Amino acid sequence: MKLSGRVALVTGGAQGIGRAVAEKLHAEGAQVAIADLNGDGANAVAERLDGLAIEADISDEQDVDRIARETLARFTKLDVLVNAAAIVPFIPWDDVDFAYWRRIISVNLDGAYLVARAVERPMRDAGYGRIVLIASNAFMAGTPNMGPYLAAKGGVVGLTRALATELGKYGITANAVAPGITRTEAVMNSPHKDALDFVQSLQAIPRHAQPQDIAPAVAFLASEESGWVTGQVLVADAGHVRN
Repeated sequence: MKLSGRVALVTGGAQGIGRAVAEKLHAEGAQVAIADLNGDGANAVAERLDGLAIEADISDEQDVDRIARETLARFTKLDVLVNAAAIVPFIPWDDVDFAYWRRIISVNLDGAYLVARAVERPMRDAGYGRIVLIASNAFMAGTPNMGPYLAAKGGVVGLTRALATELGKYGITANAVAPGITRTEAVMNSPHKDALDFVQSLQAIPRHAQPQDIAPAVAFLASEESGWVTGQVLVADAGHVRN
């Protein structure tokens, strides 16, 4: 098991890709803390994985500091961060006002920054860390009705590169995984579900993505095996975007 003895924090781990990642990291031997605004969902996942559930808003600095403190109090260390918490909007550009823009940015970009800052100190002290941020291939494709989200996920790519540059000397790597559209609860309860078949027609692999399709890419970047990989974006979208 590639994560035996490691402690991982997964934000957004109550559902969708985050839940699949938490399950995969646990299967690979990690102890897992799940942080999510959905406290009941986080508790349900943590109970199955014998992990820690933390109800928190990653756009709130005090909540994020508490996430790190509670994880360290339970497990004494923090080796891996996977930031999967996000708001995935569907809104025409003409309807985007500044308040809405700020809400999307605050969770999807500010949250990524806050969580990375909160975990980097224990990782520095240990001389080891894996930071994996969830980006999106929508940033590369310029998907419509997602303007603030595209801007935020572009920022996540930039943040990933900045973290790699600044933290490499401490034994910490930083990478991102960019999934394509995936059959999560959020997608299936939004207008995005209507795009699944169209996107499938653009992929090299002709089927809909499931959260479990994304988790192995994250697990690799969260493991010791990825020690010579940093500052990179791994696109997991069945060849939809072929860079």
